[in-house]
Amino acid sequence: MAKKNTNLSNFESDLKKLQDILDDIESDKLSLEESIEKYKEGVELSKKCQKALEDAKQIIKVLDNEK
Repeated sequence: MAKKNTNLSNFESDLKKLQDILDDIESDKLSLEESIEKYKEGVELSKKCQKALEDAKQIIKVLDNEK
């Protein structure tokens, strides 16, 4: 069996982390500095999730072309 693409296999956990970060920032319990750090982490996770979606789209294109 082929090895799962890391971006795709981590997508759901990364999306959950992104939601947790958003919840933390919206809670108003973080200092400004903590909020900025969470924001930076969120931006990186967002990029990873976007890449995973692009990878999935490419896989679907390949599979559609095999018909």
